[in-house]
Amino acid sequence: MTDSRDSMADHLHEARPGADGSAETALTGEAGRAVAAGPIGRAGRAGRAVASGWCPDAVDVVAVGRTGRAAVAADGESRHVLLSRARDELWQAVDARDEPTAAQAVFDLLDSGLAAEDVLLEVIAPVQHRVGVEWAAGRITVAQEHAATAVHDRIIAAMAHRPGSRSREPGATGMSVTVACVEGEWHALPARILAETLRLRGHAVDFLGAQVPTPHLIAHLHRTAPDVVALSSSLPTRLPTAHAAITAVQATGVPVLAGGAAFAPDGRYARRLGADAWAAEAREAAEVLGRGLSRPHVDAARPVVEDLPHLIDQEYTMVSRGKRQLVKNTLAGLERRLPAMRSYGEAERERTAEDVAHIVDFLAAALYIDDVRLFTGFLDWTGDILEARGVSARVLLPGLDLLQVDLKDFPRALDLLGQGAAVLHGRDPFPTISGTGAGA
Repeated sequence: MTDSRDSMADHLHEARPGADGSAETALTGEAGRAVAAGPIGRAGRAGRAVASGWCPDAVDVVAVGRTGRAAVAADGESRHVLLSRARDELWQAVDARDEPTAAQAVFDLLDSGLAAEDVLLEVIAPVQHRVGVEWAAGRITVAQEHAATAVHDRIIAAMAHRPGSRSREPGATGMSVTVACVEGEWHALPARILAETLRLRGHAVDFLGAQVPTPHLIAHLHRTAPDVVALSSSLPTRLPTAHAAITAVQATGVPVLAGGAAFAPDGRYARRLGADAWAAEAREAAEVLGRGLSRPHVDAARPVVEDLPHLIDQEYTMVSRGKRQLVKNTLAGLERRLPAMRSYGEAERERTAEDVAHIVDFLAAALYIDDVRLFTGFLDWTGDILEARGVSARVLLPGLDLLQVDLKDFPRALDLLGQGAAVLHGRDPFPTISGTGAGA
């Protein structure tokens, strides 16, 4: 971080995920901002994040030639090869922003007799995963990621109204399910895939889409009285909001099924926040609903510290409320340490401020949930993104140092920042995202 080429303004901002399209997927969801959803493993973490929210684990994409779907099915070609070819064709189409060809590839699959659920979870979801991998590796732009996600979203909507779309399990006993993204969560594709999967399984689904403010969600539940609310979130920074939504929904007597990258790959944050159930992907969610969920008592509303007693120390509250001042102080400190920043224009300063704010947001979320892995995983993932673009992960260290000075009276925050710095110091200097360099 010694000149404008090594600044967070030029690199971390470039690597910051886009507005809609991955992910988890930390961990979910669509490519882009959902990729930053949170900490996951090491190699290829960005791609896995895309598929982690209500979507199945992605499978390898095998490039094979193009052929008619009906003919493939008639000739008895293996299902594996059929799906591999379909994934490759869909990827080529969305990469070229060729929506008609992408749609035709999907509709040919449906016409060949493949169940719509399989198309959703074994073709579209893995291709969306690949979108996230390509973005994380710097091979496509945020705009391209957005375009690919939009194509997938429109195709899924069209599938829902095609007479040929059918489930493996027609006639399943259905429940009424409201599917919604938590307030501030704009990554709706994983939730849409879940909603369509549940519809195919015979459930009556009320899909509310992205960014549903909790008061509006509760008002809607009072009017519609569903059996279950499926709450989706890709970004761990939305965990405090998700917690408020979970307890508010339960207070209406409706159980909450949580999913998405924000809740961690093993669902530990969903359990910590008191959700009634958690599912890693759409088929698992359908299985959970099949087993049934007990309705919570209408007096289920509880204070936050009942689930998270560590919050009594007020560190989360102080850091989240003091975010603006923390960002301001960190920017001033960076200017003192890094003379090149003094020549930044307004746009560069604004972008750098946004990047520092992003770090503070993840720090606050880790304080809320009391799990260092949330913060160190985010920094490690960010390091991968930077190094895939030829920038050392240690560009983040001066900002962490300055935050430690400002938060010297907050022991949990200091511990998180210290462990985060240790992770950056201890990183392998090579990128770990598949296809990005020698360390791939």
